[in-house]
Amino acid sequence: MYDVLIIGAGAAGLTAALNAKKQNLNVLVISKTYPTHSQTVQAQGGINAVLYEEDDSVDLHVDDTYNASKGLGDKETIKFMCKEAKETITWLNKIGVPFSRDENNNIAQRKFGGTKKIRTCYSSDYTGLKILHTLYDQCIKENVDFLNEHTLLDLIIEKNKCYGAVFLDICSGSIHEVLSKTTIIASGGYSGLYTNFTTNSYSNTGDGLAVAFKAGVELSNMEFIQFHPTALKDSNILISESARGEGGYLLDINHKRFINELAPRDEVSRAIYEKISNKEEVYLDLRHLGIDKIKDLMPQERRLAMEFSNVKLEEDLLPINPAAHYSMGGIKTDINCKTNIENFFACGECAQVSIHGANRLGGNSLLEIVTFGKVAGINAANLAKENSSTFISNQKQLNKNQDFINDLYKNDAQINFYAKKELIGKNLFENVGLFRNEEKMKIALSFIEGLIKDLSKMGINDKAKEYNKNLLEYLEFRNMINLSELVIKSAINRTESRGAHFRSDYPEENNYFEKNSIVKFSNNEIELSYEDSK
Repeated sequence: MYDVLIIGAGAAGLTAALNAKKQNLNVLVISKTYPTHSQTVQAQGGINAVLYEEDDSVDLHVDDTYNASKGLGDKETIKFMCKEAKETITWLNKIGVPFSRDENNNIAQRKFGGTKKIRTCYSSDYTGLKILHTLYDQCIKENVDFLNEHTLLDLIIEKNKCYGAVFLDICSGSIHEVLSKTTIIASGGYSGLYTNFTTNSYSNTGDGLAVAFKAGVELSNMEFIQFHPTALKDSNILISESARGEGGYLLDINHKRFINELAPRDEVSRAIYEKISNKEEVYLDLRHLGIDKIKDLMPQERRLAMEFSNVKLEEDLLPINPAAHYSMGGIKTDINCKTNIENFFACGECAQVSIHGANRLGGNSLLEIVTFGKVAGINAANLAKENSSTFISNQKQLNKNQDFINDLYKNDAQINFYAKKELIGKNLFENVGLFRNEEKMKIALSFIEGLIKDLSKMGINDKAKEYNKNLLEYLEFRNMINLSELVIKSAINRTESRGAHFRSDYPEENNYFEKNSIVKFSNNEIELSYEDSK
């Protein structure tokens, strides 16, 4: 039995692991892929912190974050994160993150959208990748245990307490329990539901949230998905906000600027999408920055533009479009990363800790996952030390999962779920995207409900046990449609516009909805509600 089980090996999970391991406990990190494949690498542009207070302050950082949240963030939680930011950067710098430097050898910073000041620290345009690799190196150094290529099937919960989880070993096909005194889920977000219309990787299918929800864990603000303004046209490869932070322009079909490039992301994305909906091209223009600056500060963006769009940033305009990028909602936690289930913590993009609310500021995601990864790791470790009792599993959950997988091998698939999976992202992007209304969202819901109804006719054709991708992708598909239902129902229920949730049939904010939405699975029913007003 482990002291601390961590599900997910991105920056949040690895930070949690390091902080739990400091207390000489048995810590295991389990990941569906590998730590260096985490979605953290897509956080290219930087991490926010007030390092130099001559022209900035923590209070301004708090105000920017809260204002972006459109009243849904919790000021005390935001203040905690912003106050910890300098220490977070100092720690990352100490363990070896290669931050870019200014002419005085101080950590360099750039301006991001929706902020009053320049406070985004960066490592060229590879910030998330550099942080992730450094954290992984430290975990190896500290002898943290890892179990890769294991996908989460269920949580083991008895009397509202979590005692670990059940996993499918992707390589062998075996199913087994991992028992633990405390469990942290750091499995990433769910904007990957927008398949073919997202910057996220194919492996980002929201498994952790779907499994947690079915186990009775409360989710919150599932209607809020952030669309990044600048993804490469057609391929949706992310072009970091650093490109605009360093002075890039957004141009319309007439090569004219049409919006403040550093306005909040929801505003910029909608402005771009309106142009594209009118059959107009939109471009990112970096030519005026010059080749030296582009090579120095945006080498990755330059390479991606050339490889995927055949565009030289120093010479040509880059065609772009918005794409689903980040999920503001997730598992509801308090400031201590605790959920409504005892012994069960959540951190990172899979958690809703009342920071981002209706709209996240660029640079705050990396700050959140490292800050609250630390909080989760420390609190889970402290609880594990207090919890001296040993849980004896009755293997009820394990047997249930084994029976389910065995039945999948026995049954023939009447409907090809792959064809349906390809339509999920298109359905969501067109009907629950940047512009929403009740009619379109009900079309989306009807489509998803049809898939859920037909699940009994879907299954796997590959009957191999070892490394059965057909099985893995079917499990992901189930998670995707179940989460999609929650996103759509939450969006329909919020009859207003707020941040990234923009409804053409309710274009104004409604004070009644200045509170976080809650969704819970109870008595085999989806229950939607709102938290008490702050």
